[in-house]
Amino acid sequence: MKLNNKLIDDVASKISSGIPDSLKTIASELESNCKSVLRASFEKLDLVTREEFDIQKEVLVKTRLKLEQLEKKVDALIAKCDEQ
Repeated sequence: MKLNNKLIDDVASKISSGIPDSLKTIASELESNCKSVLRASFEKLDLVTREEFDIQKEVLVKTRLKLEQLEKKVDALIAKCDEQ
């Protein structure tokens, strides 16, 4: 998944904005470190985008429908064989 840099920038910015004024000199360094930590953490999570998730969900629905149709055909064939 391509990481959403805007999301990471926003989170890092919010973290650095919570730093007291007396420590603002290290705020940019802290923000940079936060971005690095967030990127590394997100990459380890093996996340997917919403678009990828929705596509897979649609594939699953179609597959489930096809499976149900095949199960009905198999049941009909079994019933037909039992009659003979």
